[in-house]
Amino acid sequence: MTRLSTHAIRWQKSSFSGVDGEDCVELARAEAHLLLRESDAPGDVLALAPRGLLALIRHFKAEPQ
Repeated sequence: MTRLSTHAIRWQKSSFSGVDGEDCVELARAEAHLLLRESDAPGDVLALAPRGLLALIRHFKAEPQ
């Protein structure tokens, strides 16, 4: 597991965050990784290579609702 410093990272909230923007997913770039976190648990960060994030998004889009 790689340890990334997330102090100076600029997070971007999802456009699907809702009206208050409290329950959202945030995305950032650090080094060669894309970072993903939930706004209500900012300390829990998933670091993925761009291809890994694309695979994760495709997986969830393919899931039946």
